[in-house]
Amino acid sequence: MNKRIDLHMHSLFSDGELLPSELARRALKLNHEAIAITDHVDWSNVDTIPAIQDAIDDINANWDITVVLGAEVTHAPVESIDGIAARAKELGARIVVVHGETLNEPVTPGTNRAAVESENIDILGHPGLITLEEAELAKEHDIYLEISARKGHCLGNGHVANVAREVGNKLLVNTDTHSPDNIITFEKSYEIALGAGLTHDEAMKAIVDNPRELLKSKGIKL
Repeated sequence: MNKRIDLHMHSLFSDGELLPSELARRALKLNHEAIAITDHVDWSNVDTIPAIQDAIDDINANWDITVVLGAEVTHAPVESIDGIAARAKELGARIVVVHGETLNEPVTPGTNRAAVESENIDILGHPGLITLEEAELAKEHDIYLEISARKGHCLGNGHVANVAREVGNKLLVNTDTHSPDNIITFEKSYEIALGAGLTHDEAMKAIVDNPRELLKSKGIKL
């Protein structure tokens, strides 16, 4: 049976509702193999990233789930995205997401471009109406594009899937979890991938192969 991997989740250390331990426990009960806790950061709070490392170490030592320390650079000025991401990595974030130009929030134009030009970004979350040029840069810098399970952010999924197919980008299906009801099963993630227009093989790459590949590239063994 396939286990789920979700590399975009939030705890109450940003605007999520759950402690890292409860987030991990609920994910474990829904058959997750690994999750990344990617709380929102800008220059005001990026130095707090290590605050949950002890909790992550405790979870990883005692439960059958891998929890990864991450961060999501969110609504930052485009000129600051790369610097914040670099600082996040210095502080121990293994996975850095950028809050992309979703269709349902007033994200600053140019955010997608700044993200895909950075060598410190791993995932461009919910990138909305990403352009072919931006997708080409993401591919060049080995940045994964997100198919989002989250209400509102999912509006761009079909467009993201089509662009990724044309350019050859690697996709991930993430939830951007903020509350317990946002955590989904493997089966639901597969449905979301198909709903975005992916084929069976493309969907399985996005929910099985690609997240494992990204974690492996960070030296994280499952």
